[in-house]
Amino acid sequence: MSHFLRFALHRGPPLHRQAWRPNSRWYSSAGPSVAPLKPTRIRKYTRRMAYLAVAGGTAYFIDERYNASAIVRNLRTLWTCAAITFDYKWNFTPEKSEQIPELHERVANRVYNLLTSNGGLYIKIGQAIGANAALLPKPMQVKFSTLFDDAPQIPYSVVRDVFVSELGQPPDGPGGVFEIFEEKAVASASIAQVHKAKLWPRIGPDGKPEPEQWVAVKVQKPSVGKQMEWDLGAYRMVMWMFENWAFDLPVYFVVDFISDHLRQELDFEREARNAQQTADFVASEPRLRDKVYIPKVYPQYSTKRVMTAEWIDGVRLSDRPGIRRLMGERDPDVEHSTSILGASSTADILQPTFSESPPESPTSSPSSLKIPEKPLKGSTKAIMQTMVELFSAQMFDWGWVHCDPHPGNVLVRPSPVNPSKPQLVLLDHGLYVRVPNDFRRDWVRLWRGMLSGDFKEVDHVTRGWGMTMPDLLASFTLMRPVILRRGRKQKSKEEKEKEEAEKRKPMTQYEMSVKMKEKLKGFLVDTDRMPKVLIFLTRNMRMVQGNNQSFGSPVNRIKITGYWASRSQIHNRNLSFRERIHEWWHHFLFRTIMFSLDVTFWKSRFLMWLRDIRKRLHLGSGKARGSFEDELEKNMRGFAKANLGIDVGEGVFAG
Repeated sequence: MSHFLRFALHRGPPLHRQAWRPNSRWYSSAGPSVAPLKPTRIRKYTRRMAYLAVAGGTAYFIDERYNASAIVRNLRTLWTCAAITFDYKWNFTPEKSEQIPELHERVANRVYNLLTSNGGLYIKIGQAIGANAALLPKPMQVKFSTLFDDAPQIPYSVVRDVFVSELGQPPDGPGGVFEIFEEKAVASASIAQVHKAKLWPRIGPDGKPEPEQWVAVKVQKPSVGKQMEWDLGAYRMVMWMFENWAFDLPVYFVVDFISDHLRQELDFEREARNAQQTADFVASEPRLRDKVYIPKVYPQYSTKRVMTAEWIDGVRLSDRPGIRRLMGERDPDVEHSTSILGASSTADILQPTFSESPPESPTSSPSSLKIPEKPLKGSTKAIMQTMVELFSAQMFDWGWVHCDPHPGNVLVRPSPVNPSKPQLVLLDHGLYVRVPNDFRRDWVRLWRGMLSGDFKEVDHVTRGWGMTMPDLLASFTLMRPVILRRGRKQKSKEEKEKEEAEKRKPMTQYEMSVKMKEKLKGFLVDTDRMPKVLIFLTRNMRMVQGNNQSFGSPVNRIKITGYWASRSQIHNRNLSFRERIHEWWHHFLFRTIMFSLDVTFWKSRFLMWLRDIRKRLHLGSGKARGSFEDELEKNMRGFAKANLGIDVGEGVFAG
């Protein structure tokens, strides 16, 4: 009890007799004041972390729900690019020369993971960069070659909301836009997905029902529009960082041009106009009129985010066994093939591989293309001839170039005009570039000069474009080693010996990388004068080359393109009579010089034929030799290694 009394006296009077002061301390008339127990440091930090977690979670939810995760995507981009920059700054040194291949491998994985994680426009940007992957380190070449534009489908409920927002009606059902609309998309990519639909029955002018019409409906994913400007802003920032901090290479100058054209892909009304413009050009060219077809677009069912086009059944160009079967050819790379041909359609433009259609049902589309019993005439040579001529006409005659001619965007079907011959169907008209008239004339001069080995002509054009090293430009345009000798000042014997000694001198990985950087910086001396349209023209040519190469190079792509270029100015109505006579003379000289290229091509074709005969007779294939394009690619890899220090992987020039 005495202990209790002493404790009570020590603590002071009861609580009801203690005074309250605003400074949160307790005061007593007796005994010393006692400060309250302060929260521990751990409790403070725990509370702060909880606040941050709640704020971060809320921001993440809002960004994901209402902003299509644009902020999170940008933060991921900045983090990745900062890591790449610091990695190069820290590890790209002479002392760590042998570790540079590992550095390139790490960077390639980071870039690839960033592009595939963010998806959407990042895939398009990656493909634009990858179009000239030959100038990148080898690990980057490998990674970019596997960058496909495919993505998960958005739910049908979202598609329905887009339809109601754009067209004021649901896709189908009572009051719907279509009689039948397949809810499951037949293909899905980063920007849009494609559904198959059937138009409502119509009565023709004669009072009879018109044939049923199936269509391909391209629906833009809602998140893409929200992400666009954020993604392009991040792209701008990244290119600035790479030019000024990481690589010290001129790359930022292309940002505005590429961004403007990528924005165009989100405007489906523009895509519809592009398709109509291309159809008009094809109809005006007798050499292509019956060989090429552009699917009809239905403007009454199209808006900026929904586009409806004619459904076309055909064999996709990427289905190589299917194309060879359609043309009655044996695939030399497939022995005893048992694969069954699958048909493709306009929807397949977004798929990296073909997938068979589901069984028919009352609400499904009719069966795909019926393969004719008799093969089409002309073999794969007829297909590739038409393809190279089509894109040559776009570059040199029309000044209107399709920028995405990958094999998934090209179908082959029996021509409705002549069912015994093939017809190409060109799809996906979202991205085009206009080629100015002045540039087109220089572009023709460049091609003539490159193929005739005229140094002065090529040098004149390249300097006008703010470039040097005409040999380098010619080599990467034609994708074959080019040394322009005609009209060139000859080097002395001592200079030649010095150059040869430099080439034979072994270099470390660091020295090779520095040499490549110096060469590229010396090549682009004035980026303001460089025609930005070259970016997409070279992308187009890489893809056309890859298509030709995939079928064993049945046509001489370089010769066809060169002839089309040389002929184009003869019929140019903007030239005077005297200028046309001048063009006729240059075209005549060009044809005589091109004979040497014919010899190289037919030599390659003969050796391939001889190897095939030996294989059929079980005599062995002899020394393995590739097609014309394969030989050009092999030589080009050696040229890049010797002159730029670039280690180019196989197949990187395939587009």
